[in-house]
Amino acid sequence: MTSSAEPTVDLQAVDRILATHPRERHALIMVLQDVQQQFRYLPRTALEHVADALAVPRSHVFQLATFYRAFSLKPRGRHVCTVCTGTACHVRGAVRLVEKLERDLGVKAGGTTPDMNATLETVNCVGACALGPLVILDGTYHGNITSAKLDKVMRGVLGRTES
Repeated sequence: MTSSAEPTVDLQAVDRILATHPRERHALIMVLQDVQQQFRYLPRTALEHVADALAVPRSHVFQLATFYRAFSLKPRGRHVCTVCTGTACHVRGAVRLVEKLERDLGVKAGGTTPDMNATLETVNCVGACALGPLVILDGTYHGNITSAKLDKVMRGVLGRTES
């Protein structure tokens, strides 16, 4: 048993998402992507509702939701900052960027700020090695990033920087 209950999920919003997709198993990943976009994570009650609506075993839905790194079972911030820590980015200073963001945002990699404004993530490689070090902020790639550039990018999106 968890100490805090999951927030109430608007299942009508999930039904609106389901209405835009075929009610078939092959639509599951697309539905999950849309549910995550709606709620910024995949709430348990939404996953169960999707499984029932698509007549897919709940275990399969949860298997997909936990297999793909693009999905999150924990609430994410309004802004997602992802730092590539693959070899090329690592040797060009990605670790320092992660440490700076952890200090600036006040959360460790994998965490979300208490105000739900930002989530900080790391990934092993995004396949854009020539752009390293690379930070992805809300889906926009920022390559050859330095601490100064990072401050500017963060200020532009988050409206603030803590440095």
